[in-house]
Amino acid sequence: MDLIKSLFVSASGLKAQNGRMRIIAENIANASSTARTPDEDPYRRKIATFQSHFDKELGAKTVELGKVAEDTSDFKSTHMPGHPAADENGYVQQPNVNTLIETTDMREAQRSYEANLNVIESTRRMLQRTIDILRA
Repeated sequence: MDLIKSLFVSASGLKAQNGRMRIIAENIANASSTARTPDEDPYRRKIATFQSHFDKELGAKTVELGKVAEDTSDFKSTHMPGHPAADENGYVQQPNVNTLIETTDMREAQRSYEANLNVIESTRRMLQRTIDILRA
């Protein structure tokens, strides 16, 4: 039944967006972290990717969280001479995380998650109506 397929497809979207929100939350949590020594790199922003694949048993395409990529953009440098991770010039490398971008990404992931929830709720209502009609 196609209604059941839509439940499984939307559930795969929920799971993928949940993973994306987890990665974004990790980025935000580490936005202010620094390395412990001048030789180490600070936290590097992670980027969620998605993969779609055809589920033969279901007969539909579903989505899943793909490999987590690392953002290769440059780290920010801040002048903090007393910090343990400061270089010889007193600069400390900061993570390449922009909390404004992360917040925007989180909002988008949240909306996608909610859209999948709406599909599941609509499908559930249609299935319930179908059952009610068959009972009558």
